[in-house]
Amino acid sequence: MQLFDSAIPIRKRGVPAETRELASRTPRRENLLHDFTPDVDHRVLDVYARAVDPTDPFELRDLWLGRVEHEIGADSFRPALAERWRASRPRRTVAADDVLSSRATARFVKELFNWFFQDDVYGDLRGEAGLILSGGSVDEQIWGLPETLKQCVQLALDRDWYGYSDSRGRVPAREAVAAFENARMRVPSYDTANVAIALGGTFAISTLADFVLLSQPTTGSPALCGIPNYPPLVESIARRRNVRLVPLPSRNGRVSVDQLIARLEPSTPLVMLQTAANPSGAAVAEADLERLVRAASPSTIILLDECHEWLGATEPFSPLRAASNVVRVSSLSKTWSAPGLKIGWILADSRVIDAYYEYASTTFGGPPSFFYTLVEVLARMERWLHTGLVVPGWAEVAEFEHTYGLDADRLRMAYDAYRHDRINREQELTVLRAAAVTGFSESSALVVPPKYSINLALRFEEWDDSYRCFRDLLRRTGVSTFPGILTFCFSGGVVRVTTARRWADISSAMSRFRNAPMLLR
Repeated sequence: MQLFDSAIPIRKRGVPAETRELASRTPRRENLLHDFTPDVDHRVLDVYARAVDPTDPFELRDLWLGRVEHEIGADSFRPALAERWRASRPRRTVAADDVLSSRATARFVKELFNWFFQDDVYGDLRGEAGLILSGGSVDEQIWGLPETLKQCVQLALDRDWYGYSDSRGRVPAREAVAAFENARMRVPSYDTANVAIALGGTFAISTLADFVLLSQPTTGSPALCGIPNYPPLVESIARRRNVRLVPLPSRNGRVSVDQLIARLEPSTPLVMLQTAANPSGAAVAEADLERLVRAASPSTIILLDECHEWLGATEPFSPLRAASNVVRVSSLSKTWSAPGLKIGWILADSRVIDAYYEYASTTFGGPPSFFYTLVEVLARMERWLHTGLVVPGWAEVAEFEHTYGLDADRLRMAYDAYRHDRINREQELTVLRAAAVTGFSESSALVVPPKYSINLALRFEEWDDSYRCFRDLLRRTGVSTFPGILTFCFSGGVVRVTTARRWADISSAMSRFRNAPMLLR
């Protein structure tokens, strides 16, 4: 078998006309929320004040859930948790700073995150969840991997390409990633020495936390994690070093990094920042990223989670993303709808990548060699898309090694299918997101208009607790949303919905949410 030696079908999807019509309408202005801040509110402080041991994350989790069960009342089916809350009493005065600097907070939110998935949505409450909009990923059966990339997997299977490899990944794949990232940077900042293929974003950040922090003392200046953020990532850092959570407000889709800069110390070991925030879809501007990098000590690692930075108008990347103390993480999970493949890459200074090789070869051996051709083809074709190439020729054929057996005609066919799929996919998902913003703004929610990603943050003013909001919405509407507390959004009835789902499900949720406050009175 040669690469692309069979016809590649062009996937046809399309979105309904009603979706495009809704996307073209102006959202209801009074229901748009342009300011978003994950502040610590009285509900959070009350739980910490009542805990017998406020350093015990499991007690914090159970008190939080117990209060929800108590407030649900007659419909609660976990009376022991409700009784635990009723038996509690205020024991101390707690300030927001106590919560944000506590080691227990990262683990408490992670345990609540575990409970949400294991015990609630896909556990005891699965029967209630008729519509699941809480998943956070693209519906891969509609917008999955391009057929071009599937042929790369077939080639690897046919040629038995699943043996041992370099712990940083195969050289041609790293070469292709470096060239793609240079095109995004618009300056030649990387080569193969700056790239390591990784097992997805979560694994990459977890291993980087180990790699960066294990050799350092556990005491001293804390690592800084901007919030909102993803609990597994924050917990992986908190296991290695004291962590300070730093709320990052956003206005009109732009994340402020001022509080992160204010918290920096010369001895700060690591800063972890999502360049596009989950769930708000707000982004860190390149100028603000430059201010952060310049303000940090050269010994402070700036770890950028770029996994949500897609489905938006990306401004040219700052050259400081390639600074010697900046480490960037990308993944196929969101942009390419393949979270189950667990593939991504790390970009860093060559000295960091060299040292990471020793860590990787000792700890997990290396990434799955089975997917190297997929990564190589993806990175090359993404670079061509980014630079505006329409028809590849022999120069592009020459980028691949001769063992692939490629010729210009087959490469043109494969790239045409890939290009068509990727452009249509971006357009369709953007239309869906725009329609969701308008539609939910006409329901009972305040909508945070996102600049990036497929997630949408909704604030329901009738609730002051996001987990209670999730439970009540699920009970009365059958729609599963993702509570804001699970992204360290510590105030109000904020929930997340994922818009890259079937339009019938999204429109049904909109209709049900219009009646949600009335149903809950």
